[in-house]
Amino acid sequence: MISFANAKINIGLNIVGKRADGYHLLESVFYPFPLYDIIEIISTESATKATLEITGLHLPVEDNNLCLKAYHLLAERFSLPPVHIHLHKQIPFGAGLGGGSSDGAFVLKMLNEKFNIGLSALQLEEEAAKLGADCPFFMQNKPLYAEGIGTDFSPISIDLSDKFLVLVKPEISIATAEAYQHVKPNSSNDDLREVLQLPVQDWKFYVKNDFEEGIFEIYPIIRKIKLALYAAGALYASMSGSGSAVYGIFPKPVDLTTLKGLGEVYYPKEI
Repeated sequence: MISFANAKINIGLNIVGKRADGYHLLESVFYPFPLYDIIEIISTESATKATLEITGLHLPVEDNNLCLKAYHLLAERFSLPPVHIHLHKQIPFGAGLGGGSSDGAFVLKMLNEKFNIGLSALQLEEEAAKLGADCPFFMQNKPLYAEGIGTDFSPISIDLSDKFLVLVKPEISIATAEAYQHVKPNSSNDDLREVLQLPVQDWKFYVKNDFEEGIFEIYPIIRKIKLALYAAGALYASMSGSGSAVYGIFPKPVDLTTLKGLGEVYYPKEI
């Protein structure tokens, strides 16, 4: 069984509070982006435990990998046989694109189908929340307004299918914990859901990512990428999540070859 686990971008990201347990409260819109990791799951009844192989981008195989955690989460409840998971990484890590979360969520969906477990969409979302804050989004995998710690979702009407989205990822990778060290919770004056109903070219006046200010101070190249996207004609540009990737929304396809000196350029790829 093979699946294609897509990335996501954050359109707006307001850090509005912090819970007593240390988790930050946010407001954001999660939007699917067509850049994919490829996941294959093969039954290995003769093996004694589940195994994981990672190709593509270089990542160590660790026990806390969300693909393995997703398997063990269901295996403990439903006595699943051992499997071999082959993860071909194409979504850059430390980029704010939710690649690891997407991988874990898609493994849950694949196991549910492969072994006829019978979990409903809502039950899968509940299981995904046990893996991490971004994981439940990939169960619905459509534009959603996120609140709380990023697991409370509500519908939102945003359609960028007539636009051209591009990502630029510098060599820098940013850990989420590092990004949170440089952000202060602050309530937003604007309702993100309302301002996102404005024309995309007006978003730059109202829609912000609270991580940017602190991250730009430490990694000026990320600010440079954002400015370069605007200079190339982007209607709106922003760092995604806690960084380091920056996306641009363009009115039509654009050649960003000149930006390659700033980082890897990812154009959308439909499957």
